[in-house]
Amino acid sequence: MATANIKQVARHAGVSLGTVSNVLNRPDTVAPATRQRVLDAITELGYVRNDSARQLRAGHSRTVAIVVLDVANPFFTDLVRGAEQVVEDAGAMLVVCNSGEDSARERRHLDLLQEQRVRGVLITPVGHGSQPHLDMLIDRGIPVVLVDRGTGQASRCSVAVDDVRGGRLAVDHLLERGHRRIAYVGGPFSIAQVADRHAGAAAALEDHGDAELRVATTTSLTVAAGRHAAEDLLALPALQRPTAVFCANDLIALGVLQEMTARGLRVPADVAIVGYDDIEFAGAAAVPLSSVRQPREQLGRTAAQLLLEEASSGETHRHRHVVFQPELVVRRSSDQPRR
Repeated sequence: MATANIKQVARHAGVSLGTVSNVLNRPDTVAPATRQRVLDAITELGYVRNDSARQLRAGHSRTVAIVVLDVANPFFTDLVRGAEQVVEDAGAMLVVCNSGEDSARERRHLDLLQEQRVRGVLITPVGHGSQPHLDMLIDRGIPVVLVDRGTGQASRCSVAVDDVRGGRLAVDHLLERGHRRIAYVGGPFSIAQVADRHAGAAAALEDHGDAELRVATTTSLTVAAGRHAAEDLLALPALQRPTAVFCANDLIALGVLQEMTARGLRVPADVAIVGYDDIEFAGAAAVPLSSVRQPREQLGRTAAQLLLEEASSGETHRHRHVVFQPELVVRRSSDQPRR
């Protein structure tokens, strides 16, 4: 069955094409009785407006995209939830794209989003290789806001957490508990958050000449990567094995926790563990996990607000770089002095 068009709606309601257009786009300008007659015709004929054609004429859509590193990570679930509410309140729709920490996949997403003329893009980029593609979007008039990633660039807004400070908070806590052999588990280091959290961890050791920070680099930020890293740490000689582990995110920390307890180690008596993000699963783990908390939903809300402001104000928009401060949440996985 063919889809009804706007001309058929106008003919069925006995009004002009302009009146139907006003009912669809400016209903307050149409007399109530006439408006209802058009709405009845739309219902009876099963008319569905061609929003893509309207968006093509306008030069952009009512769709906002968010590109995240890993949709399986609850951190990004919460971040998306915060952004979604703001976008929907503005009468638009949020679509989620998963780069999977793959720069080539990220570029394909950005190319398609440009073709779709989306209203704007929120993105946690895989690495510095994303910059030319983001610049291309901006050159085409599509606003871009970096999420969970700082930037000194004047061409785009950003919303981030001070990850260097977060790394320092975690390792300062472990040092205060008496640990001197500490491992940092995370990767790849091409992800800015991983590098920044390590920089903070390393800075915390500068005043402790008797302490060392061993780096265990992972290829991804997943539970499985955490388990593999724990296997490598446990293969070290006993006197070299770390007594505490700081992980680049909670998923890695949960993997480390799983492997350590499966091998018979006591957490935190034998090894202390601190994660990052403070996802819901952190506090619900078999051994509740200490973690550096990020304001996940607030990150998403703020990023979406900046994006919509830029989309509506155009060239008069002034780019802003919002940085939130992390907070260490201490739980049983690290809350015991080293003896």
